[in-house]
Amino acid sequence: MKKYKKIVRLVPLDQRRFKFLYIFSLLLIFSLFGRLVNLQVFNASDLQRKARLTQSSKTNALKKRRAIVDRNNRLIAYDKPLYKLWAHPKYFNFPGDSINRFRSIEEVTEKLSPILDINGEILLSKFNNKMSGIMLLDKISEEQAEKIKNLQISGLDLFKYSQRYYPQGEIYSNLVGFVNDENIASAGLELHLDNQIKVFNKSNFIKIGGDGTPLPDNSAPGDFISDYKKLGLTIDSKLQKASFNALSKQVSKWKAKKGFAIVMDVNNGRILSLVTVPSYDPNKFWQYDSELFRGWYSQDLFEPGSTFKPINLALALEEKVIQKDGLVEDSGKINVGGWTLSNWDKKGNGYIDYPKVLQVSSNVGMVKIMQNLDPTIYWELLKNLGIDKNLETDLFESTAGQLKRKDLFVNQSIEAAVTSFGKGFSISPLKLLQLHAALANGGFEVTPHVTSTFKERFNKNPKKQFFSQEVSKTVLEWMESVVDKGSGSGVKIEGYRIAGKTGTSQKALNGSYTSKKVCSFIASLPVNDPKYAVLVVVDEPSKSYAYGSTVAVPVAKEIIESLIVIEKIPPKIKDHGMIVKKP
Repeated sequence: MKKYKKIVRLVPLDQRRFKFLYIFSLLLIFSLFGRLVNLQVFNASDLQRKARLTQSSKTNALKKRRAIVDRNNRLIAYDKPLYKLWAHPKYFNFPGDSINRFRSIEEVTEKLSPILDINGEILLSKFNNKMSGIMLLDKISEEQAEKIKNLQISGLDLFKYSQRYYPQGEIYSNLVGFVNDENIASAGLELHLDNQIKVFNKSNFIKIGGDGTPLPDNSAPGDFISDYKKLGLTIDSKLQKASFNALSKQVSKWKAKKGFAIVMDVNNGRILSLVTVPSYDPNKFWQYDSELFRGWYSQDLFEPGSTFKPINLALALEEKVIQKDGLVEDSGKINVGGWTLSNWDKKGNGYIDYPKVLQVSSNVGMVKIMQNLDPTIYWELLKNLGIDKNLETDLFESTAGQLKRKDLFVNQSIEAAVTSFGKGFSISPLKLLQLHAALANGGFEVTPHVTSTFKERFNKNPKKQFFSQEVSKTVLEWMESVVDKGSGSGVKIEGYRIAGKTGTSQKALNGSYTSKKVCSFIASLPVNDPKYAVLVVVDEPSKSYAYGSTVAVPVAKEIIESLIVIEKIPPKIKDHGMIVKKP
């Protein structure tokens, strides 16, 4: 049968329908074009920002602050990684469960309780009928966090953070300080050297694909490497601990207000130990009075008393107003400008040489010696020592000492007289240590410091010379006689030449001296090859017979004994004026 093709008759398109389709198409095209312009021109930057947030991940190193270590790389402070545990009960699901099964809070706490070592009921109470966003616990250790991760419970999230930790506790607290719970430096070196300790990371972004795979980007090599630098101190932890124990014992024994002990290398200013008592645990800083957080050894001033007598003798020798083999008459009392000044024991010592002046700590002898020096020159010499200047150091902001105005010092004879035996002016313990270091090292200024990079960062100026080498050597030998025959005999150690000077000064209040005392002792050793200075200051011992010799000297001896062992200082003995090694 023959098939015929169907013939369809073409009918012209209805003009109204054609116009409608045409206009609709144009509107659609213009709408799409407008949308495109809006996206690519007006909203381009906002969309680009959203895309980057979706396609990239910001990374920050966990360690926000550098570790602090001693000279032997022992940890003093570091950032300890910890975790916070968040819970979302509506998503609780155990490994192997069907996707639609949800576990109860009781089932989850039963597994968490032994890991966190918390009673299940206490843990349950933390949920407080909430179903999401519950912070169960913080300060979770890495070991605990790993066990929680191994449970693989859906609905539990661990947030990693860091917390500053001080493994040596109170031994370093007055020096190193602490950072608070918000990781803000609040005291000590943590605060003073904050910019050196903080880690300044770049904001790094990693591009990620749709499946989470990291994609190549323009990061430079090393951009994502954590900062492993440390702040190195010159302190020796063994000596620090020995010094702290010796000082603590004596402050407690004499019921003193506070105490300070420091050991320094006299040739370069490196501090080997620096301790104060009372101290505090920086890991629990909130439990202590904020007064303990101050670095009073550089910020508080005191009258150095007899520990300043060797400095004055050095000035007198430099100006040649006394000769090293000279004598001075000590009658026990002397009248200066209508004021009667006397020795500490009210007794005279007759004609004595200058080593004897130090041995018996003669105030009258010092007044007569320094009266040979023109008051104007005397004041200028004290000024040259930097008595009223701040120390440039990496410790705390040091307080400048107080020296009387030049016109008062020159025109009122009593001022120069009391200055001769360490009264009428005030300095910080660190400044006193600096001046005695100069006596030990041949007369040169050194700056006390505790960071190993101090010299490169700060101490760029040439050394200033306070005393000549000959004068320094002479005064140091006179100080040695104080240990051999005088008030410093309690620090004597067989086989070692030690120079020292005790000090006992009354504290002033509202212009008048009180019964409260500051007992101190400064030592330098070994005299034949000076290397170390040891300063001990004990403030307001409250028992009777409190003097530098009874309160400060025993602390110094214990510290020096530890120093000898730690630094391996060889013993030497005198043999008819010759210095030989002890067999």
